[in-house]
Amino acid sequence: MPNIPDGFHYVRGHIRRNPKPRSAKRMSGWMIAGLLAGVWLWGQVFGFGEAASTTPPAHQQPAASTPASR
Repeated sequence: MPNIPDGFHYVRGHIRRNPKPRSAKRMSGWMIAGLLAGVWLWGQVFGFGEAASTTPPAHQQPAASTPASR
């Protein structure tokens, strides 16, 4: 068996790098795709501030006209 450098180990005739500890879990591609799909669906159902972007009319007219001589 040849000299194995630090940080490596010997497996089935090959030298492999030792696994590193993961301090934080990484998000998978499916998790990111699911989050993006959720945001897109939220935008389809509730919208992204479309109601706030429309300006209300400056002077609202009453639905029924009132007689002028009252």
